[in-house]
Amino acid sequence: MRSLLAALALLATLALPPAARADDPAFTPAQRIAIVGIVREALKSDPSILRDAIGALQEDEANIKQAAARAAITKAGPTLTKDAGDPVAGNPNGDVTVVEFYDVRCPYCRKMLPVVAELLHDDPRIKLIYKDIPILGPASVLGAKAVLAAQRQGGYQKLHDLVMAGPPTVTEDSLHADALRAGLDWDRLQRDMADPAIEKRLDDNLSLARALGIDGTPAYVIGAKLLPGALDLAELQEAVAAARIR
Repeated sequence: MRSLLAALALLATLALPPAARADDPAFTPAQRIAIVGIVREALKSDPSILRDAIGALQEDEANIKQAAARAAITKAGPTLTKDAGDPVAGNPNGDVTVVEFYDVRCPYCRKMLPVVAELLHDDPRIKLIYKDIPILGPASVLGAKAVLAAQRQGGYQKLHDLVMAGPPTVTEDSLHADALRAGLDWDRLQRDMADPAIEKRLDDNLSLARALGIDGTPAYVIGAKLLPGALDLAELQEAVAAARIR
């Protein structure tokens, strides 16, 4: 609706001669009626005008968002890609880094699990960094704390994959079962989950996500580009290729 109103305003402005737009920005009621009439007739004769106007506005908005994201990515610097405490998959010395912001309970993040696995399998030069951001409630916080605690036992990826493949209703019982399947020490895992350092890492991840303008999961940072939402393999590969040639 916002794009539609903006497009109509744009069309109305363009309908006036340049001199009128520059010298008299405040229109009389009669002028407004005339403008609406011109726009209405233009849309009747060529409906593609509105479609093109909306498309141009959406493209402008997307460009503005990407520019803001690039600036935020640059500002984040080592916090984004060189934090030694972040869980890593793929090639730790890869020439392209993919940063994934995700929630263990997010259905779209779960949908991306095999896609990301295929990306890493097909391209052994990619380094994947996980940024856990539990945004879907207490169960997400519980799951995020568990996988980060599992990292201390060398079991982040194992528990991550088991939790993501299991029911979205993450509970202590389901985590206990998954931890045993992953060969983890459950008592130690519980102690580590309660460590304030784990909670701080989650808080830092959430703050970083907000700074980058991420308002949902999953979201990927590849090179200087932010890609929100579930993507297909080709889209990820294209972003990796673009980052590689920069």
